This record gives sequence, structure tokens and C-alpha cells, in this order.
Amino acid sequence: MINMDDPKHFRLRSIVSRGFAPKEVARIEDQVRSRAERLVTELIDRFPNGECDFVEEVAAALPLGIICDMMGIPEEDHKQIFHWTNVILGVGDPEFGSSLEDLMKVAIEMFTYAQALGESRIAHPQDDVTSAMMNAIVDGERLTAQEFGSFFILLVVAGNETTRNAISHGMKLLTDHPAQKDLWFNDFDANTKSAVEEIVRYATPVIHFRRTVTEDTELSGQKLLAGEKVVMWYCSGNRDERSFNDPFAFDITRSSSTAQVGFGAGGPHFCLGANLARREISVMFDEIRRRLPKMRITGEPALLQSSFINGIKRMPCAWH
Repeated sequence: MINMDDPKHFRLRSIVSRGFAPKEVARIEDQVRSRAERLVTELIDRFPNGECDFVEEVAAALPLGIICDMMGIPEEDHKQIFHWTNVILGVGDPEFGSSLEDLMKVAIEMFTYAQALGESRIAHPQDDVTSAMMNAIVDGERLTAQEFGSFFILLVVAGNETTRNAISHGMKLLTDHPAQKDLWFNDFDANTKSAVEEIVRYATPVIHFRRTVTEDTELSGQKLLAGEKVVMWYCSGNRDERSFNDPFAFDITRSSSTAQVGFGAGGPHFCLGANLARREISVMFDEIRRRLPKMRITGEPALLQSSFINGIKRMPCAWH
């Protein structure tokens, strides 16, 4: 869907957009909170020494669980989904598979899984996004297997990977800037909105996207011809001195942080899950604040080798 234009893009997006609207995100607030609470409880029980890998055990667990719940993916399959999404966005990193063949193998496995899940929802619809997609009518027809499979992969991958990296970078930033952590945690409700936006701005989990020029135009003195490819560097936009004063500083009270483009810059391709991502980030750090206030990163992060995703693969933390 990210490679599709309106009007078809609009019709496909509208099928699931209601599931990610502010009202719907508010409706599943209890579900997000419950998962975060359970995550922290299990963390304390499973790691009595107070140390673990923050990425897999904390940052990835919440958004992965929520998007899988929304899609109707059984709990026992979450680990497999986690592996698949790592490979799809980690292509180029030797740890996850460095070839196009590795990517295609996993994409086929995920596509096959999606087809089986989708067929089960045609026969037995449930209250989940998969059922909504499989039983929706677009231009008088149901989604094809190809359309649904591609849509499924996009939602599951984007629904956990980018939020996971925002939470991971956020914890590292709060560790490196303890005064900012104290400022936020001591007045959580007042500072949460700007803090979450600042984390996304500073981390910029998605580094770039490419677009195709549809007609001759000029941008900032640069002539662009129809058919040429252009790359949008979100990390550059989020460090733009014209929009952010002292852009390389991490400031959770930054009033201009809402201008960040980590979720896109508006328009038809603005991140569908932005509201959900914001909620997951705020709830996760609220649970850390309430129950593990001493949590901190204790070593250097293992960064994903990627020019597309600003990812963290592993990062040790402690809370005693």
C-alpha cells in the first residue's frame, strides 16, 4: 500500500483506518495498559537479578503483542512473527540474512501464514482487523490473496518494528540524559505528549522513503523531472534548524516537537498507526516509571546494519 496512489490507496486504507483512529485507540487503552503491566510483572519474575535485553524483553514485546492482537494472531505465533519482521526489515544485516533470497523466503512464509489466517476469517469472522480486511468489499470485489497478503505483511511489520525502535532509542536517550528522565517522570502527565514526540523526532525510526516525480517541478531551486526518483530523508527533516531550535539537543519539553516528521509529513501516506504508536510509547514508559524507575541502559546498543531503519537489535538494561 505504501507504493500505491489514490484512489485505490484511499479505498484500501479506509478498510482498516477505523481500527487505528483516535477513538479506537482510546477503546483499546485498557488492552495496551494490561499488556504493559503483564510485561513488567513477567520481567521482574523472569529476571530476578534485574538485568535483561531491553529490546526483545521490553521494547519489542508491547507493540508486537498489540498488533498481533489487533490482527487476530494467536499468542503462540508471536515469536514467529517477531522473527519474520526482523528478517524483512533486517535484510542487509548478516545476522538476519543479507540476501534478497533470504528476504523472499521469509516473505513467502509470512504470505502463506496470512493466507491461512485470512481464509479462517472468511469462514469464521471475528472482531479483528484480519476479518475486516477479508470481508470488505472494494470496488465491488473482495481483496485478492495478493492484496491481502501484502497488506497483512505491511501492517504486522510496521505495527511493531518502528515503535519497538522508538521505545529502545527512548530508553537510551533517557539514560544518557538523566535530567530529562527526571523532568518527565516527576511530572509525567504534563510532559508525556511532548516527550513522546521528541523521542520519535530524535530517534526517527524510519530513515527515508523514495518517491517518483509525476510532473516536472522545482523544489528549493532544484529542478525535478517527471519520472525521476527522489528520496525523503526523515532524519534530516527532524534536524531542520528552521523547525527546531538546537535540533541536536534532546528536550522532552520542546514545544515544536509536534512538527516532527517521524510518522510522515501529513497527506495520504501519513503513518496509519501513529496514534497507536504514541499510546504504546507513553504507556510503556509510564509502567517503567511506576514500577521500574531505576531502569537504565547498561551497555552499548547493537545497531541494525541498515540505511532504511534506525534499528537497535540488542541493548542491555538493569533496574536494581
